[in-house]
Amino acid sequence: MSTVVVDNVSKVYPGGVLAVDGMNLRANDGELLVLLGPSGCGKSTLLRMIAGLEEITSGDLWLGGQIANDLPPRDRDVAMVFQNGALYPHRTVRGNLAFPLEIAKADPGMVRDRVTELSRALHIVETLDRKPGTLSGGQRQRVAMGRAIVRQPSLFLMDEPLSNLDAGMRTELRMEISALVRALGVTTIYVTHDQVEALTLADRIAIMNRGVLQDVGTPGQIYNDPATAFVAAFLSSQQLNLVACTVRTPQNQFIMLDFGPHQLTIPWSDPRAYAISQFTGSQIIIGIRPDALSPVPESYDGPSFTGRVRTLEYHGHEWLAYLEAGLPSVAVPEPPDPHGRAAQLANGNGSQGRFKSMVRRLISGPPENDIPGHANGSSGGSGSHRRADLIVRLGARPAWRAGDTGKIAVDISRIMAFKLDGSRVDPPQR
Repeated sequence: MSTVVVDNVSKVYPGGVLAVDGMNLRANDGELLVLLGPSGCGKSTLLRMIAGLEEITSGDLWLGGQIANDLPPRDRDVAMVFQNGALYPHRTVRGNLAFPLEIAKADPGMVRDRVTELSRALHIVETLDRKPGTLSGGQRQRVAMGRAIVRQPSLFLMDEPLSNLDAGMRTELRMEISALVRALGVTTIYVTHDQVEALTLADRIAIMNRGVLQDVGTPGQIYNDPATAFVAAFLSSQQLNLVACTVRTPQNQFIMLDFGPHQLTIPWSDPRAYAISQFTGSQIIIGIRPDALSPVPESYDGPSFTGRVRTLEYHGHEWLAYLEAGLPSVAVPEPPDPHGRAAQLANGNGSQGRFKSMVRRLISGPPENDIPGHANGSSGGSGSHRRADLIVRLGARPAWRAGDTGKIAVDISRIMAFKLDGSRVDPPQR
């Protein structure tokens, strides 16, 4: 098993493209850590730096307590599974599985036994004498995983291994990967842009955007207590409702969230009240997931919004309503453009940082205690305000029709409060 520590690592490509910006992250022994984020966020670049396939511009990488910045890929005891499988087309499945052991000059009898055992575990015994070109996508990915597993490395790196498969095959292989990795107890870093994959596979999830680490935590922590508006929006199965409001404290009796045509109140007994009250007179962003809203009768006197149902959408297992309530909607705050930081790192600061980093590691060890549990991405602004719809989940039988006036209850305990830069008003405790 192997511990991976990424200490203030950045990657700048030629042309000033900053792919990874000051990343601090730790994968513990035997942990399945998922790197999640949209395409182009830097997650695959980070994985390739850990594998030794990309050079680190600045910062340090520690593998098993040893600095690994300049360690050749073959000496890192790492196995990688790629999106396309990357099998040897001229070799049979048996030959692909055996190849890493043959290179290591392992005993032929041991190679034969291990290949047979692994092919049974991966349900590919019947394909052992076939070439990769004759296999289905799922079978090819099983072979690719088997080739990574067969030599029993200290670290598995998986770069979107299921993204080319259909939904049914993804579900099946997802369960097999989870069972295999946990049975072997090998530290695994898994890259995906699929929220369902991340939530179902991970011991912990690290979410990235524009090269910046946004949040790290267990699936439950990340989903229920996100560090930024981006994290909350990215993990929502339907679009997250993000609306601007002004914080008021009328006669200091309670917290009022003033949305213009609507207001919500938060009692002082709410654990978030003090943090929100620090923004009295200022704007914040409130995030509300569609399942925190529910239709109620007109007589309902709890926290609520009223509006006109613009349209309904049928999703098979449920209906969604789009409610025009006159609320000032905002876009998801994004981290600032990384080009300025890229120029800093490329024009001398990167090499200077590398020298300082080298001196520090000579007099110390791997940074066991200073890797933060999560990082809040900063942002350049709150986006433009516009009047937009609230999205509400209605269940299998809609209570409304398009054009109706509807009232929705708001579950105050589930609203999320963010600053205009997208970070939480009340930072989560990890």
